[in-house]
Amino acid sequence: MTVPQGRRSSTFTRLLRYGFTDPSAAERLLAASELDAVRTDPVLLDALGATADPDLALLGLVRLTEAQPDHTARRELLDTLISAKPLRDRLLGVLGASEALADHLARHPGDWRALVTYEAVDLHPGVAEFERGLAEAHDPVSLRVAYRRCLLSIAARDVCGTTDVSQAAAELADLATATLRAALAMARRAAPADAAQCRLAVIAMGKCGGHELNYVSDVDVIFVGEAVEGADEDKALRAATRLASHLMRICSETTVEGTIWPVDANLRPEGRNGPLVRTLSSHLAYYQRWAKTWEFQALLKARPVAGDAELGADYVAAVAPLVWQAAERENFIDDVQKMRRRVVENIPAGEVDRELKLGPGGLRDVEFAVQLLQLVHGRADASLRSATTLDALAALAAGGYVGRVDATQLDDAYRFLRSLEHRIQLYRLRRTHLLPDDDADLRRIGRSLGMRTEPLTDLARAWKRHTSVVRRLHEKLFYRPLLDAVAQLAPGESRLSTEAARERLVALGYADPGAALRHLEALASGVTRKAAIQRTLLPVLLGWFADSADPDAGLLGFRKVSDALGKTPWYLRLLRDEGAAAENLARVLSAGRFAPDLLLRAPEAVALLGDARGLQPRERAPLEQEVLAAVGRADGAEQAVAAARGVRRRELFRTSAADLIGSYGTEESPAEADVGALVDRVGTAVSDLTAATIAGTLRAVVRAGWGDELPTRFAVIGMGRFGGRELSYGSDADVLFVHEPREGVDDQEAAKAANAVVAEMRRLLQLPSADPPLVIDADLRPEGKSGPLVRTLKSYEAYYRRWSLVWESQALLRADPVAGDADLARAFVDLVDPLRYPAEGLGEDAVREIRRLKARMESERLPRGADPTLHTKLGRGGLSDVEWTVQLLQLQHGWAEPGLRTTRTREALHAACAAELIATEDAAILDEAWVLATRVRNAVMLVRGRAGDTFPSDGRELAAVGRYLGYDAGQVGVMLDDYRRITRRARAVMEERFYGA
Repeated sequence: MTVPQGRRSSTFTRLLRYGFTDPSAAERLLAASELDAVRTDPVLLDALGATADPDLALLGLVRLTEAQPDHTARRELLDTLISAKPLRDRLLGVLGASEALADHLARHPGDWRALVTYEAVDLHPGVAEFERGLAEAHDPVSLRVAYRRCLLSIAARDVCGTTDVSQAAAELADLATATLRAALAMARRAAPADAAQCRLAVIAMGKCGGHELNYVSDVDVIFVGEAVEGADEDKALRAATRLASHLMRICSETTVEGTIWPVDANLRPEGRNGPLVRTLSSHLAYYQRWAKTWEFQALLKARPVAGDAELGADYVAAVAPLVWQAAERENFIDDVQKMRRRVVENIPAGEVDRELKLGPGGLRDVEFAVQLLQLVHGRADASLRSATTLDALAALAAGGYVGRVDATQLDDAYRFLRSLEHRIQLYRLRRTHLLPDDDADLRRIGRSLGMRTEPLTDLARAWKRHTSVVRRLHEKLFYRPLLDAVAQLAPGESRLSTEAARERLVALGYADPGAALRHLEALASGVTRKAAIQRTLLPVLLGWFADSADPDAGLLGFRKVSDALGKTPWYLRLLRDEGAAAENLARVLSAGRFAPDLLLRAPEAVALLGDARGLQPRERAPLEQEVLAAVGRADGAEQAVAAARGVRRRELFRTSAADLIGSYGTEESPAEADVGALVDRVGTAVSDLTAATIAGTLRAVVRAGWGDELPTRFAVIGMGRFGGRELSYGSDADVLFVHEPREGVDDQEAAKAANAVVAEMRRLLQLPSADPPLVIDADLRPEGKSGPLVRTLKSYEAYYRRWSLVWESQALLRADPVAGDADLARAFVDLVDPLRYPAEGLGEDAVREIRRLKARMESERLPRGADPTLHTKLGRGGLSDVEWTVQLLQLQHGWAEPGLRTTRTREALHAACAAELIATEDAAILDEAWVLATRVRNAVMLVRGRAGDTFPSDGRELAAVGRYLGYDAGQVGVMLDDYRRITRRARAVMEERFYGA
């Protein structure tokens, strides 16, 4: 029969109002003959409209009704549905939230009766009630059916709000306990001989042990076995292993009724490589000798659930003291830093923001943080030893270990995230922790959480709000209570004791907790506006300090900077209002000595950290212009050079800060991926800065001694890494000085003036000062230390024509003008070009001489006692190996390949590769080694505050170098192995390309 359009529109609109998204399909389902008896009853539509997904609930109801065996059963179902509100809410609530449970009801149409009972005991069932629900199961298939029947009742209470998320999680854990017991009973019945030989205890771990299980999750267990009296232990353990394996198969294997959940025993000693079942003494021996910190963390959740109850209790009693001693372990701090550092690299980039469990602001953040605080403070406070996350969080708040308001916010966030996880998994009973990206799924989830008006918008807003709370987790849980402990602002409030505060600081990586507490008290105590802002900033800063290799240095540096700038109105405002400034400052202060020392000499440079553009290196021209202007304003040469060195100090801070921030990364931007570009930026910036400083010093000396014009034209030529624009932070400036008497000036007078300029420049640049010294090294000049410091262009020409050796031609590959008379400098470059790029390349004798010099240098110049595999300059595959290989190619082919006529190592290497003078793979190996060795040198200077060519021996300094290079805490050995591997490969290429081996 055709339905009139008006009536159809009325029904259509009505169904839309009830929340149906496909009213046409809903009309067809409501017209099914199975629903004749209830179709017009308004109670039905009201109940469907109250579900998470009315369309899904109606479809499930029709399928369930169709599956009833006869008319009488169908009538019983529908009559009960209409007359009994508890059943109606439960049944339709489940059908509207779970397609998988609707499938179960369609296969087992009588199981809806499990939702009819509405008694007090039914509202909060425990293990005993679930054991009764599984009692009739006699094989894996019937166990699955009974399990899902019990799951129906849990889901019904959950979606109807009869239980909250923590109660639902506890019920799921109790159902898992009952299921493990039923599976073990089946395994024992199947092998009575094995059962007679052994005692077997099943210890729940993870979320099952913590009484906070998901709908679909691995059930983590550990098996403990002992021989019964009089039995052989080896045979008993083999029997126990067979029983345990059978238990796992009963729960995990897929049958016609699907599976229950995987039973995962990988948390056992030695993981999957260890025996499935061990004796209690074997467990203890492992934990006492070999266990890692994360294994004690896992044991926080250990709970006996099945098998021999006495053995299970003995196990928990035996391992508990070891758990609470874990924080005293020697490597606890490194392990904690690894656990705290978010590991999301294995999450696909498109899923990070939808990951409930492992993503930033996810469930794992809360759980790990709570467990860490339990390990630190549970040693002395037994009230914290709960296996359940929310109970432990409440105990931490009650004891003053975390703030009550913060604990409440985290409790709310965790409950929301777990509820979200439950709703996502309940739909298809699949293990997933991803927030769906489909609007229909999000709408169903939002409605299931009570968001009925704008479920998509409200769900997105709640997700963002709660994850942002958790993202600030470490600030809230770890650091704010430390400030409350020292500030003493709220009388009567529970707070950390001094000893508890010390314990927490040690666990977070502070080597001197007493000093750290004194710094915090000095910064945060009082009622001034400055102290109030510091109390806002410090919890965040402390977390960033703790993420470094030297938190103590970071906090001390911050106190010094704050003491120097605390009364300056813009300082705290900058840190409070410019999000990047505070984090950038924390990274810089805790990464080593070099940058903080520069900052503390001129604290106002902290303003550079508030703007990304402030960290961009400046070009040489404007830098030189600023230096020359500062020199021009100064009275006298010493004051002028002091001004130039002040500019250099500020720019060194800019460069080193940008280097550190680019190497470490921040919360908003990851670490620089192209470390070669980072090295090039540092080399260029430091070289340009050195050139500008020398130019300013030259101007100051000339002005002080001769006025506007020197009687001789004068130029400074950069050599070595300076000429190559590859200076490290601690490099000397290798130079040559050239002069040319002005017309009418006597040669002797000109030479005297030029030498006086050089001597005064060197003196002024090395005057004692708070600024870093700039050492000018002219030892690469003709005749070395025995030759004159400065020569005329004609003198250089005569020397090179008559006496020049091949090593001097090699050194001149780096010659590049840096200061002084530009025309004279160009003339010098024109003079040396034929020497460094000889026509037709080098002869065989010259090549042999270069190889001989290199071999001699390797045997004689490496410092005594230095490890040749770790020396960045002269060691195997280090800077010297790569640079000499590239320079030999330049000497041989520079005359024919214009790309090789550069003073920069990497540019020349890339040009050689482009010209097919070296294989692409070999060039890449050399480039990687050169970049790494350069970064290590930079790191050593940044960390120690003084130059060095090898890795530091001090453990904390070595760890800081590792952090700069991108290695996590505890990976120093990996870093050194990687360095040796990369440089070993470079040495192999060098021996083939340079020595012809």
